[in-house]
Amino acid sequence: MPTDERKPPREVQRVRDMPAPRKSEGAAGGAAQHIFAWPYRAVLAFLLWTGIRPWQLTLLSLLLNIISGVLILAGSWAWAGVALIFGGMFDVMDGSVARHRGEVRRSGAFMDSVLDRVSDMVLFGCLFWYLAGQGETLEASLALVTLVVSLAVSHVRAEAEAAKVALTEGLFQRLERLSALALGLLIPGLMLPVLVLLAVLGTTTALQRSFLAVRGA
Repeated sequence: MPTDERKPPREVQRVRDMPAPRKSEGAAGGAAQHIFAWPYRAVLAFLLWTGIRPWQLTLLSLLLNIISGVLILAGSWAWAGVALIFGGMFDVMDGSVARHRGEVRRSGAFMDSVLDRVSDMVLFGCLFWYLAGQGETLEASLALVTLVVSLAVSHVRAEAEAAKVALTEGLFQRLERLSALALGLLIPGLMLPVLVLLAVLGTTTALQRSFLAVRGA
């Protein structure tokens, strides 16, 4: 005889019971930890209730960053900024969901790191392409510099970890980089100052991490 097997109801996670976001070592880490503490808890509780897996959030983040890049090429910068914000949110939450469920895996961290680099290349590559096509040589050059230094910042950390040097410090990391880019996309006329900021502070961060890696090796 067939049995009536019902799935257990999903456990509703209370927002106040959710852990606070981890503090980033970057310039905006402390402020972001306090300002977005309750929104972070609410989003985490909702994601845990849906049962979504960390790897699915990682892929959603990549997809939204690709959509943002396509919208940049189309000149729809405001919508590109919105897509970037949601992509960044999923990028933050995949690790949080994995830690809460005890599903932290080296494979997941590797996948997240690689796809973050792909996202950076898509975003700043599309921005460079669009600005160059518009004849905005200075802005396009700064976008290209930002792409190079963002990859350099991540590469220095990877090489340091391969040399058994723990390296989390950095003035301007991915959180700061994407937050600044989102502002540049959402606020008309702000892209040039944002790109100057990204190029200068990104280069500073790459040099900072290189110095710390050499000193700790």
